[in-house]
Amino acid sequence: MVNHKISRRTLLTGTAAAGALSLTGLPARAEVNWKKYAGTKLEVILAKGPRGDNLQKYVKEFTELTGIQVEAEQIPEQQQRQKVVIEFTSGRPSFDVVHLSYHVQKRQFEKAGWLADLTPFMKDPALTAADLVEGDFSAAGLQYARNDKGQMLSLPWSVDYFILYYNKELFEKKGVTVPKTLDEMAAAAEKLTDTKEGIYGFVGRGLRNANMAMWSNFFLNYGGEFLDAKGNILTDGPEAIAATKLYQTLLTKSAPPGVAGFNWMESMASFTQGRSAMWIDGVGWAPPLEDPAASRVVGKVGYTVVPAGPKGQYSSTYGDGIGVAAASKNKEAAYLLCQWVVSKTQGARLLQAGGGVPFRNSILGDPEVQKGVKTKEWLQSVIDSGKISKLGLPVVIPVAEFRDIVGAAVTATLSGADPAAELKKANDQYRPILERSEKA
Repeated sequence: MVNHKISRRTLLTGTAAAGALSLTGLPARAEVNWKKYAGTKLEVILAKGPRGDNLQKYVKEFTELTGIQVEAEQIPEQQQRQKVVIEFTSGRPSFDVVHLSYHVQKRQFEKAGWLADLTPFMKDPALTAADLVEGDFSAAGLQYARNDKGQMLSLPWSVDYFILYYNKELFEKKGVTVPKTLDEMAAAAEKLTDTKEGIYGFVGRGLRNANMAMWSNFFLNYGGEFLDAKGNILTDGPEAIAATKLYQTLLTKSAPPGVAGFNWMESMASFTQGRSAMWIDGVGWAPPLEDPAASRVVGKVGYTVVPAGPKGQYSSTYGDGIGVAAASKNKEAAYLLCQWVVSKTQGARLLQAGGGVPFRNSILGDPEVQKGVKTKEWLQSVIDSGKISKLGLPVVIPVAEFRDIVGAAVTATLSGADPAAELKKANDQYRPILERSEKA
């Protein structure tokens, strides 16, 4: 059993691998009554991925600490988002705790009032550990989690920078150097492609909607901005056209067959099989890439920042949070779970496994936590990407429609459609949707 009277000093020393906390995951505050809701059962809905894996792997420790039983379900990202909206709309969601993607769901959840306000919980010393304060979250995390009134509607969980993964063995075989610019990357991808051997120079998301997360890395580095000062959409200008031409070139000349239907899962499969030499995606995929049971490229993977474009160098940035359903009857117990999810111990584990980057500065900046990160090159790519991060989607209510409509236009170019014509058509279709949402 866990000793709930353990001293604050003991909690703060812990093991280096756990990042300054003991592996029990106990937050450092004696006043918190962790057993107050013992016997409660919580339902959690997660998007499938490293963050969910990290929660499920260690959640028994939370139960030992609190006596709260947790049933957590992971669902593939697209389906999870749909299911969450359907259940929230019904007014009777089956879950107490929800894993949300800020870059897609922030404005929608705020407008609908689906999340409980966690602000009073964070101010309650009987509910919140002393080390959990708003000031420990990065500025981007707070921007995501707070609404316009300054209320914390979730706890920032993991920031997702996009980086370039590359296969060192394939690069060495072809005598190719790591690209510093997008033009160099396109040239390298063409050189690395060997269709007779079934090797392709580049892989990435071609699937409508999902492709926007990768495409925006090109768009931003070509100097693109999503919105002007008046909130008008700008994704049919010269920057967007140039970015889409690059995307079209990479995915038609140097990517595997069928890439127009690839999300991150299919892209990762091609890369882990050693069939693709480069892949741009979120930082959280080091665990499967370095897992001998799942990957053929263990020890061969290079990690670096997204190459620079003609008008800048940015890493498209996204973020995940963990929140409590406003309709939950177990809000305080659910909040305890959310607090544990973003604790220093859990955040250190996530970072050290290469499965994500915590929003908490005290975790990312802790030298002891950094020592526990096995893949130093991956960690450096994370640190470097943080310096060039930029939001990868417009912060608007109909962001799903944006991803669908503009994403469909970008996917169409993989079948030979003209980027300029497709983007103009998409913007003409999306503009009134955005205008209506803002008026509402």
